[in-house]
Amino acid sequence: MKNYIILNLIYYNFGMKKLLLFLLLVSSLFAYETDSWLHDYSAALKEAQKEHKHIYLFIGADKCKYCKMFKEQTLSQKHIMQTLKKEYVLIYLSRDRHTVPDGFVKFGAPVHYFLNEQGKVLHQTAGFVNPDAFLDILDDVEIMK
Repeated sequence: MKNYIILNLIYYNFGMKKLLLFLLLVSSLFAYETDSWLHDYSAALKEAQKEHKHIYLFIGADKCKYCKMFKEQTLSQKHIMQTLKKEYVLIYLSRDRHTVPDGFVKFGAPVHYFLNEQGKVLHQTAGFVNPDAFLDILDDVEIMK
């Protein structure tokens, strides 16, 4: 009820355009970094080969609390995202909305894969990974490249 009153106040005082802008801004606060990642494994492989980059594949689920924690606590770190974007083609596959290719874990989330350009698994880990541990994993994978 309280939200309804707030939206009505904004609408009557500022108009529909400002209400829509307000809602758009508020909704963007709840978007995750992974929303802008690729969601198609085949397309990611082609991009990785074209750009000569390795692949980071994050498999999650829509209602997975550990996936949400990973997104909020680890992927929200600017330095982590800068490294990932620079070094990897990024793929997020929700087992609830996207096709997870054969050969990858489809149940149990989150699962993290680091792949070479051809899709060969270099490293795999599962579960919530805090920022420091994720940086350690990135260092380990760098050695494997």
